This record gives sequence, structure tokens and C-alpha cells, in this order.
Amino acid sequence: MNDLIGKAKEMEILVDYQKDSVVSKAIIDKKQGIVTLFAFDEGQGLSEHTAPFDAIAYIVDGAAEITIDGSLNLVNRGELIIMPADKPHSLKARERFKMLLIMIKSE
Repeated sequence: MNDLIGKAKEMEILVDYQKDSVVSKAIIDKKQGIVTLFAFDEGQGLSEHTAPFDAIAYIVDGAAEITIDGSLNLVNRGELIIMPADKPHSLKARERFKMLLIMIKSE
């Protein structure tokens, strides 16, 4: 993370795809919230789960299938979607994709 402070970087190059894997890199990890960059290889994903805080998924590269509370959404490069707190959601890579996940803790 220190190599990002005060320096502009392209998000796409901060994390690489790996075959049959999901790769993540924490950008900010604070008590108030977490920002993580992910790279999902084709066919990879995160199974349905809930989180106690709102999250924004911004697609940096490729396209993702993001299901929120039973509703399937195709989210493409340059688009974002909000995953509300306490609502079940899952992600799947129809094609490989990179995502910036911003989670804001509320209290």
C-alpha cells in the first residue's frame, strides 16, 4: 500500500490474474472501511454470503455476474453496483474480471 500513497497508479496493473484463482490486494484496511482490488479468473467466484456493511463493487476490467438478494446483474467494465448490508450476494466470473470493492462500516 505504501507504494500508492501520493502516487497515481492504474488499478488494472495492481493485481494480476492467476489461472483458476481469485487474487486480492488490500488497498486500504481501516476500522471505518476496507478497499480491496480483486482479480477473478474465468469461472471463479464468491459463494452467496452477507456482510454487515454496504459495499460498492466497481468493475475495472471484464464483466461480472453479481447476484443480490436473488436478482442477477451483469456488471461490465466501468460500471458499479451497490451491495446493501445484510442482503445475500454472490459473484461469478462469466469472463475474467477485476473489481475494486469498497466496504463502508457503519456504526
